[in-house]
Amino acid sequence: MVGMGGPVATFSVWDYVVFAGTIVGAAGVGLFQAFRGRKENSSAEFFLGGRQMSAVPVAMSLTASFMSGVTVIGTPAEAYLYGTSFWLFGIGYVIMSLVTAEIFVPLFYRLGITSAYEYLEMRFSRLIRILGTFMYTTQTVGNATQFITGMDLWGVLVATGAVCIVYCTLGGLKAVIWTDVLQMVIMLAGFVAVIARGAVLQGGLDKIWEDAGQGGRLETFNFDPDPLKRHTFWSMTIGGSVTWMSVYAINQSQVQRYISCKTLRHAKMALYVNMVGLCVTLSLAMLSGLAMFSIYKNCDPFTNGDVGSTDQLLPYLVMDILAVYPGIPGLFVAAAYSGTLSTVSSSINALVAVTVEDFIRPVWKNLSCIFYLLHLKSIHGVLIVLCPQAALSIFGMLSGPLLGLYLLGMLFRTANSIGGLTGMFLSLVLTLWVGIGGQLYPPTADKTNPLPLSTTGCNNTLQSNMTTEAKYSTDLLVRPPLADFYSLSYLYISFLGALTTIVIGLLVSMITGGCKQGKLNSQLFVRKSDLVCFSCSRKSQVEFLDDRACRSYKPLSDIPLLYDEPQFSS
Repeated sequence: MVGMGGPVATFSVWDYVVFAGTIVGAAGVGLFQAFRGRKENSSAEFFLGGRQMSAVPVAMSLTASFMSGVTVIGTPAEAYLYGTSFWLFGIGYVIMSLVTAEIFVPLFYRLGITSAYEYLEMRFSRLIRILGTFMYTTQTVGNATQFITGMDLWGVLVATGAVCIVYCTLGGLKAVIWTDVLQMVIMLAGFVAVIARGAVLQGGLDKIWEDAGQGGRLETFNFDPDPLKRHTFWSMTIGGSVTWMSVYAINQSQVQRYISCKTLRHAKMALYVNMVGLCVTLSLAMLSGLAMFSIYKNCDPFTNGDVGSTDQLLPYLVMDILAVYPGIPGLFVAAAYSGTLSTVSSSINALVAVTVEDFIRPVWKNLSCIFYLLHLKSIHGVLIVLCPQAALSIFGMLSGPLLGLYLLGMLFRTANSIGGLTGMFLSLVLTLWVGIGGQLYPPTADKTNPLPLSTTGCNNTLQSNMTTEAKYSTDLLVRPPLADFYSLSYLYISFLGALTTIVIGLLVSMITGGCKQGKLNSQLFVRKSDLVCFSCSRKSQVEFLDDRACRSYKPLSDIPLLYDEPQFSS
């Protein structure tokens, strides 16, 4: 019986058919784009889609790339365990979108760069560019692997890598973007199926909402200023906006998509449409979690031992309530898999772009595009699929210092390469220290605030009513005094890293004499004309990106407009 605990159904033939159809569909879209509309095999065509992409598909690709398997599986579990405070991420999405669209996108689009890390060399030095690229490569391989290591079958892992390598290699960025569109639709369909079935079983959305309120799941706004609390209004809005800014403002996967747009107006519009997509996806994921709580309010599968981890809660729910409809469980697994597929494909394409632009092209300037396609994408695809799990938790620790470095360069003319390098290094040490400490000494239950979960309604349990709080607690007797500092909310780690880079970078720059103003190019900084709504954007802002630049790559050093001096360093 639904919601009463115990074993659930397994996949039917139709579920496997639907799931396999997802893989075939993704490969088909990639292959179709590989042979449709390609004018030439240039790096601009493969890495930037010929700079002719429109806002809507790019926006859906932006959403799908990072609304991944973690969102499909993890966000509903978050609502189930901790309530609706996670919904406040929507405010962070709005802040992130405004800052990224009005500050970062105009600058990157104006420079016409392929790798986001080209900016670091133009503003600071070659060494800082290489370090930035290395940090991105490290965090991206781990980040992509995180979304696929939840699968138990190596066959699924190999299929993920094979499909992504095929359509990334043959279709380039266009294939990645249009495949993301398909995967975004599948992800949303999976959420809708769970919510609709849950509403039918529970007697409507009103009943789901009522159960959530009675279970304490609707206490969204917690204005406690304590930075050690896992989720508060401040951590979700301030820390959340900076965390997501490190993803959407400077991440190579996202910057590639902005630059691929046909105009600056389309690039900005893509971000704002993406903002709506993020909020819609977040809302559907949260409603799925509340529906799950309504069904299991009297028999928690986690406490009852029906699932081994909280990540298995939503898949368990799907098989419990949707198994009577052959093919629908397969749709949900396809939704989670689509998140994985979009993340891996985006990572492969972005990793190849930064490898070519930051490591290979400066050494072998005449290497052909065929080499990039047939070798590098295959190599990076294999690395992402086979990367060890040890690299999974470093994304937040690395992204904050990098974001701070970009803000330092864009906003402060006095910042020099010595200050930037020192600030980034010390910031990285700090975030790694806090992040690793948080893994060794997890926060106690009074900081994470898990909500009670009952097992009184389970058919197969001998336990009395109990909660999961003990599962999240740590023995206070073995915690050193410094352990409480490691309880800093994970949402503040990027904020801490960015702030540390900026403050130390400015101080060291002033001590070392600042940046020589004669070497500064005004196009490397945020300008007042950038801070306008996309509807006021003018085509003249990007007139240097003519048809020739779109059809074939020219090294930035060959574009006189970008450089007043051959090197930007102190």
